[in-house]
Amino acid sequence: MKTMSHVVVIEDEGTVRDVLRFHLERAGLQVSAFASTREADEAGTLHRADALVLDWMLPGESGLSYLRRLRADAELRRLPVLMLTARAAEAERVEGLETGADDYLTKPFSAAELVARVRALLRRSQPDTPQTLGNGPLTVDLAAAEARVNGRALALTRREFDLLAFLTQNAGRVYSRTELLDRVWGADFLGGERTVDQHVTQLRAHLGDDPGKPSFLETVRGKGYRMRAWAAQGAARPEVTR
Repeated sequence: MKTMSHVVVIEDEGTVRDVLRFHLERAGLQVSAFASTREADEAGTLHRADALVLDWMLPGESGLSYLRRLRADAELRRLPVLMLTARAAEAERVEGLETGADDYLTKPFSAAELVARVRALLRRSQPDTPQTLGNGPLTVDLAAAEARVNGRALALTRREFDLLAFLTQNAGRVYSRTELLDRVWGADFLGGERTVDQHVTQLRAHLGDDPGKPSFLETVRGKGYRMRAWAAQGAARPEVTR
């Protein structure tokens, strides 16, 4: 499973949508939630999603109709989809599965079952992704949500860990503040780009990184931030000062 697997939720009932978001985020997943298929399409997040939790009964376009549209899209036809519905009849469950749903959950359902089914979809769709990332003396354990430098555990907040894990997984690539907000915080996050700067500063303190001569997190003027890829630095290993 890749760093902070991204789950899109489309559910028109606000209370249910909030409950879904709460439990999925509590399980360590990044969540973008929408009240309709139109909102989801306008946000454009599905092309970066790892799974979709889709309600059957939606205003405007139904979940079933939307699912048919997704399965006809070359880029989205393999996106794992968990269908939510109050429809308990066997024929309707079969219709959802035959239309292209990967799994089916009937309301009401427990939070534990929801999370377990979403995680199962993610495991099946990303079976070969490593759970531990390495970059020189830095190791990031995605499953345990832990990071270490030279064996020293870093006391990170959840969002600090998410940012560190994302940049480590994509070491060597520059990301703008806007891209980081979208990929780590989610497209529906209302904060500004200063949030990214603050978290990078905090991460550098945890890593013992000198901003003027960073071993890990580099500022690329006018572009954003990147994690230095140790494998590309040759024999000269940057000094870790803390």
